Amino acid sequence: MADPLRIALVGAGAFGRKHVSVIGAVPGFALAGIADPSLAARALAEQHDVPWFAEAGAMLDAVRPDGAIVVTPNHLHLPHGLLCIERGVPAIIEKPVAESPEGGEQLAAAAETAGVPIMVGHHRRHNPIVEAAREVVMSGQLGRIVGVNLTWMLRKPDAYFDVAWRRELGGGPILINLVHEVDVLRFIVGDIVSVRAMTANAMRGFPVEDTVAIIVRFANGALGTVIVSDVAESPWSWELTSGENPMYPRQPADCGVIAGTEGSLSLPHLDLWRHVEQPGVERGWEAAMQRARVPVTVDDAYHRQLRHFGRVIRREEAPRVTARDAARSLAVCLAVVESARTGREVGV
Repeated sequence: MADPLRIALVGAGAFGRKHVSVIGAVPGFALAGIADPSLAARALAEQHDVPWFAEAGAMLDAVRPDGAIVVTPNHLHLPHGLLCIERGVPAIIEKPVAESPEGGEQLAAAAETAGVPIMVGHHRRHNPIVEAAREVVMSGQLGRIVGVNLTWMLRKPDAYFDVAWRRELGGGPILINLVHEVDVLRFIVGDIVSVRAMTANAMRGFPVEDTVAIIVRFANGALGTVIVSDVAESPWSWELTSGENPMYPRQPADCGVIAGTEGSLSLPHLDLWRHVEQPGVERGWEAAMQRARVPVTVDDAYHRQLRHFGRVIRREEAPRVTARDAARSLAVCLAVVESARTGREVGV
């Protein structure tokens, strides 16, 4: 049996701890070390009997892992990613890939020049539900995509905002949450070429937005609408409808629709709607419709992402989400910010 792949963790906050649990749960992987200056990170390293370092470069030099996962604040993604590349260590960089699309491009160029694979942690692309939705669209079962509607509305508890940066511009649902929705839309439907957006912050009164309404134009000609709010008492979000994360109570609702000229598909339950073929009845609003559920085998998206990362480390597969690809998703979110500021349609 092959030795486990040794994975180093850079950043041991709440989401870093999630990755530690995933590494421990997936056969063929082992935690190699933790780099994070906090005392809590040091205690975590002691708990798992691995070396602790205050600085990422020192850890990479001493531990020489097979791969690394970078889960640091956004402004550190680029420098920590470059440290990995300089040492020839393949890495997962958590989303967003960098503070700016230009930073993502810099990371992508460095990875390509050095021949070191870098992938970005848009884990939903590894969810079988998302994969199945993409297959339905790509197969042509929906015909030409006409429109998309996506809802992400839930209520974040008041205690969430006890952290000061979450109340300030840049700490809201556009850059924290919408980037997931945008990446899923790009993966399933195709590239986004422009957006028009409005924001509001009247409910909590913080400088940061609490609600966003967006019109999206796709490269294939389809239009979409996205509504985002973290102050709504609502089940209509991926977290509450998909069952992806057991910490959220799953609700029997959908949060999205992809509509085409030959059929429509709901998300996340994958109900495929089409007109019933009836002799003498033209396909249209007077014709009966039928619903069929697309079969899917549920599996943990984070576990599947890590297994994919293992194949990337062994050079068996290319990264599903490259730094350059992830930079496009970030660019869409920043275009939303710019559109809301100017009141204009903004190209991506």
